[in-house]
Amino acid sequence: MSHKTTPLYIRRPQRLSKYHTYLPAVCPVWSLFILYLITAPTIHALTIYRIGGEDLPQPALEAPYDFVQLSWQEVDPARHGKSELLSIQPEQIAPQTMDPNTNLTPLLEEFGGRIMVLEWNGWQQWRDDDLWIFDGDPETAYLGDGHYLRVAGYGPQNKYWLFDFGGRFFIDRVRFYPRERFQSTRFVGQFLIGINDGDPLKKGTRAYTAGWRGSDFDFDIVHSISENTLPLIELKLPQEPVQQLLFEAPENARGIWEIAEFEIYGTGAASQATYISNVIDLGAPAALGHLSWQGQKDTEARIDLSVRTGDDNDPNTYWRSTFRGSELSRFDTEGRELDLSGYKRLERGAQANISPDTRNWNFWGAPFDFNANSASLPNDKLRRFIQIKADFHSTAQAKGQLNYLQFSVSVPPVASTTLAEISPARVAPQTPTLFTFKIEPHLAAQDLGFDRLAIDTPARAQAIESVRIGGVEVDFEIVRLDEKGFEVTLPHMTQERTGELLEVDFRSEVFAYSTVFSGRIRNSAHPFEIAQPLTPGDADQRNESNGLRVDLLDLQRDIIAGFTVHPPAFTPNGDLINDTAQIEYDLLYLIDAIAVEITAYDLAGRKVAHIFTGQADSGRFTSQWDGKDPTGRLLPPGLYLLRLTADTDQGEKHSQRIVSLVY
Repeated sequence: MSHKTTPLYIRRPQRLSKYHTYLPAVCPVWSLFILYLITAPTIHALTIYRIGGEDLPQPALEAPYDFVQLSWQEVDPARHGKSELLSIQPEQIAPQTMDPNTNLTPLLEEFGGRIMVLEWNGWQQWRDDDLWIFDGDPETAYLGDGHYLRVAGYGPQNKYWLFDFGGRFFIDRVRFYPRERFQSTRFVGQFLIGINDGDPLKKGTRAYTAGWRGSDFDFDIVHSISENTLPLIELKLPQEPVQQLLFEAPENARGIWEIAEFEIYGTGAASQATYISNVIDLGAPAALGHLSWQGQKDTEARIDLSVRTGDDNDPNTYWRSTFRGSELSRFDTEGRELDLSGYKRLERGAQANISPDTRNWNFWGAPFDFNANSASLPNDKLRRFIQIKADFHSTAQAKGQLNYLQFSVSVPPVASTTLAEISPARVAPQTPTLFTFKIEPHLAAQDLGFDRLAIDTPARAQAIESVRIGGVEVDFEIVRLDEKGFEVTLPHMTQERTGELLEVDFRSEVFAYSTVFSGRIRNSAHPFEIAQPLTPGDADQRNESNGLRVDLLDLQRDIIAGFTVHPPAFTPNGDLINDTAQIEYDLLYLIDAIAVEITAYDLAGRKVAHIFTGQADSGRFTSQWDGKDPTGRLLPPGLYLLRLTADTDQGEKHSQRIVSLVY
């Protein structure tokens, strides 16, 4: 069953005709029907969703659109939403912040933490007189005299308390003391304090373990005191995230001791906090546009925003243990496929793994650049469901907040389905190749249709040679051609042309293995609607290619290729003719961006200019040099060596060229 997100309000703009004013008192039924068609509210394909920012005005656009306002507070685990260690307000969300003057110990259970004690059968919830250390009453105390449960000589001889904060926080200090009348006689003479940041990957690497097999935790010891005579103990902790804090003291080793209050004080924001929106139902498969956001963060803090999209309302797959060895099933005992509610109804022992639903959902995407304030949503295909995640990473002094998230979609799309493929699927690197991009569109009556096609290319295409529909060449016009790709006009593709094969021939180069030539279609009569992504698939059954990826035939070339400088002699004299040296180079086979640097040296080997430093992945790149040194002074005439350095996994790769500076 789909869960339709309930908005706080929806605005559906409409344009009313003059007939609203001059409607006659009496008119035939057919006239009323015509007037209804003229004056009925227009439901527009573009919809803007906003989470948070409820006090802000709606976006101002020249075109009408629908607006859906959602609230931060609506997060619901039953709809796969999640809020962890967050302070949630209508106007913002931010990591929970500790008041440095507030004792956290009595509040632990309120914000998801717990206090445990070690007994003969492992770690257990606190009980009985453990309460006295966090009841807020300095006249009650836990008495360390060995009175707690021991069975047949088994169990701990020391007293252990474990304070679990339910997440990672910065703990500033701990403070404990006996009742005032026993300060000189019942102080804790020997104790240790350990911390654990909750990272399961570090388990077994910390120096100190407390607990029994199967019920043990390990800690880094931050304080170990063996000769204490002070009644009031106040100790600072390292400025690092803490999820669990251990206190241990031997009983009867140095006489009876007591603790009236054990106080813990934090500082700053939670080290890590997470917001995951409910699964948002867009109502129908939609073209996804841009995600934008507003928020603030300190320099050392980080906010990672990511998105995943899907075709149904549940991003997970649920598994049941059948108790037949290691066998698992996706169905309950009645043969029904498990969903979240069905999984929760299973007996505890029958609840097996929960794994991502990779058939209907994509994985969380890589985090966006938070400082950019906007990014394109995943555009692999039309999607009906979307989720957005914000991970907050804070330090003791730095944190951030998120005011709102906003994204746009288009329903109905320009076409119901559009399969696309490219051939050839394997080419030589850095070689102009004639490609054929093929699209099989299927359009329904309500679809907008399209007359524009954009194709992404690794470098500027050398030529767009032909466009065919159903095997017949048609007129086209190039409306954009640059280093990122091109866009062409088409005859209007409507339902009458559904299923007709659309083909585009163009020449381009490829620099990286598994390069994707993604594409989008749109309707120029609706410029504010979102361009619809093309879905990789078998658009032409006669062709072996079934997608938009192109691989490389030759993987033996150097990573740096085509390093050239034009002109070989340049004259930076200000006459606007050959005033700069134009540097061009290709990088091949790279999966991720690497560090690239271009520097200039004189013939004595001295570095005289720093031309470029930055990140680059596979592709063609250009830079310029104006013949000046780092101070802005023009270098003397002569020959100079330009050196390109690429920092790869196999070490630094170099290429160099000579250029002549003349004036």
